[in-house]
Amino acid sequence: MRTMQDQLGLSPDAIESELVQHSLYTLEGGQAAATALIDRSCTAVVCASDMMALGAIRAARQRGLQVPTDISVVGFDDSPLIAFTDPPLTTIRKPVPAMGQAAVRTLLEEIGGTPAPHSEFVFMPELVVRGSTASAPGDRVRHQGVVGR
Repeated sequence: MRTMQDQLGLSPDAIESELVQHSLYTLEGGQAAATALIDRSCTAVVCASDMMALGAIRAARQRGLQVPTDISVVGFDDSPLIAFTDPPLTTIRKPVPAMGQAAVRTLLEEIGGTPAPHSEFVFMPELVVRGSTASAPGDRVRHQGVVGR
């Protein structure tokens, strides 16, 4: 949010009310939320799941927009087969193996009698760039929307 705030010069409240749409984590939810953002001239949509991103692509196509020429779409999860969609979806991949290893290690320490300190694990996701993103079109107002949260 801070990057959006800095780049767009909007207050956090303005970003929340104008550029964030809350919806169900479904294709239909993503489609409805993206439609609202497209109606606000957004040129990029970042979704909270890959399924929602597929709905955003559907919304763009229903408005006669081409992905990524007119609007960029990013998903989250790097779901199986998502690289084979049309266009292949740019997504954010969670480091699931590292997350699982940390959980198992902590559990084994607890079982072994070594109480694990209350700690918070931070994992860095990876942006997987594919065919659903491009530079923003120059002739449209530059806004980016967020679907789900």
